[in-house]
Amino acid sequence: MSVSEETDYRQPAKTQWYDRKNYVFVEFCVEDTKDVDVKIEKFRLIFSCKSADNMELYNNIELYSKVEPNDSRHKRSDRSITLFMRKVDGKKAWPRLSKEKTKHAWLVVDFDNWRDWYDDDEQMFDLENYANMMKDLKNTGPPPTMDDLDFETSVVSCTPAELKIAVNGKKETLKGFDVILEDTLLFPEGGGQPDDRGFINDIPVLRVTRRGPEAIHFVQSSLEPLSNVQLKIDWERRFDHMQQHSGQHLITAMADLMFGFKTTSWELGRQRSFIELDTPSVTGEQVEALELAVNEKIREHIPVNVRVVSVDDPEVEKVRSRGLPDDHVGPVRIIDIVGIDANMCCGTHVSNLSHLQAIKILGTDKGKKNKTNLIFLAGNRVLKYAERSYAVEKALTALLKNGPEEHIEAVDKMQKSVKLLQKNNLNLLRDLALSTAKNFKSDLNKGKLFILHRKDGDNEFMNIIANELNAEVILLFLTVGDEKGAGLFLLAGQVDAVEALGSKVAQILDGKGAGKRGRYQGKANKMSKRTEVEALLQQYVSTLDTKEE
Repeated sequence: MSVSEETDYRQPAKTQWYDRKNYVFVEFCVEDTKDVDVKIEKFRLIFSCKSADNMELYNNIELYSKVEPNDSRHKRSDRSITLFMRKVDGKKAWPRLSKEKTKHAWLVVDFDNWRDWYDDDEQMFDLENYANMMKDLKNTGPPPTMDDLDFETSVVSCTPAELKIAVNGKKETLKGFDVILEDTLLFPEGGGQPDDRGFINDIPVLRVTRRGPEAIHFVQSSLEPLSNVQLKIDWERRFDHMQQHSGQHLITAMADLMFGFKTTSWELGRQRSFIELDTPSVTGEQVEALELAVNEKIREHIPVNVRVVSVDDPEVEKVRSRGLPDDHVGPVRIIDIVGIDANMCCGTHVSNLSHLQAIKILGTDKGKKNKTNLIFLAGNRVLKYAERSYAVEKALTALLKNGPEEHIEAVDKMQKSVKLLQKNNLNLLRDLALSTAKNFKSDLNKGKLFILHRKDGDNEFMNIIANELNAEVILLFLTVGDEKGAGLFLLAGQVDAVEALGSKVAQILDGKGAGKRGRYQGKANKMSKRTEVEALLQQYVSTLDTKEE
């Protein structure tokens, strides 16, 4: 079977995916995961984990086309596990994630991120590919006229260092150097905002972290201490972070002023950002009013000022703050949206609310500990979201042959038709299982071993046959799925025989399973090994016949 089916002991995780020119992106939507295992093979993606409530989840997906496992990455967060796989044929669009055409309720297209892959220049988010991308960007011409963001500085120190990253579920280490500069433009990760990226000379900076008052730049080439270097910033990334961070300050302030909702945390995501509000719910009317209010403030062209004060200044006690880091030294930085909010913050911000362009609040979802997550976009992300949404709308209009206002109704009808067809298909499979069992029972030359494989089928199909024939034979070996790929298997019969052979069968088929009371079933990755299993079972039955004689 190309895509994992539900079994008695593990369920598939809800999965979103979208296609790009060179990569396929996949997100397993499971919160607070543990025991995460991700295996990316040339034609297969295998994922397993335990959820917060200890439920075992498992997905085994035979991919639509070939990928490069060594050039694929994944990342775990509190909300999900995201990954991308590099396609071997970058010119080939994927119409679906799996090789088979069967629709599954747990597998959906991420329409928020779907767009025509042939014009996709979106940067990759793993560190190794980011370095390659930055090298290519050097030849695209100078950045926008940001002369103050491209300057000369000097190297204070350069020491050997390591950077730990996750690759295919395993921790790997990049060898490199931690560089401290006399002065820097690059913002280190902190306060909910990701770090900046750029170049020291022509060497990509792969991460920037803070160590006390110093910014530590991780690079993979050595730099001579006291030497002069040219520092360049990835301005597109920086400006995006500025828009999202200042947008968060504005939303946070207005949510508090209008409704008394306090912000307890926030996250600047790659595609969208989240603000955690200390309230169990936010109504649709409140979301609409909040969105109108923040966009009105943007149109008012309100300045955003940065003030630096000493840590013992009385003003520090008057501004909004979640406290200073334990290792903080030096003065305190206050971001002041004139007449609206003053907040202690170390992040990067726009100088005027008009630079935010617009804010779109996409909606809310349930947060942790009786809180609410507000999902939003600011600035250029709003424009990109509108572009993607129109592309999806246009594609659906072509596929469904109707107008956008009729898309939902058309898809609903299609889903109902598919469910009806699936139900009819299941009924036919049940009838086929009963008929197969009946034919075997009536066979005067039937043996003590029953073996059957079908490309189409499921666990229920196999169990119906096993229930009908369990008393007729010593062993039944049933399989469904791709003859040379992955599928499901069931070994049933006499309890002692199944106990002796169940784990051996799973091992031969490169699968996993479980069993009790004369049943052992599970998933197999190498159905092509069925003949070896059949030989093992035949030998076992023959041995019993010899003993009886």
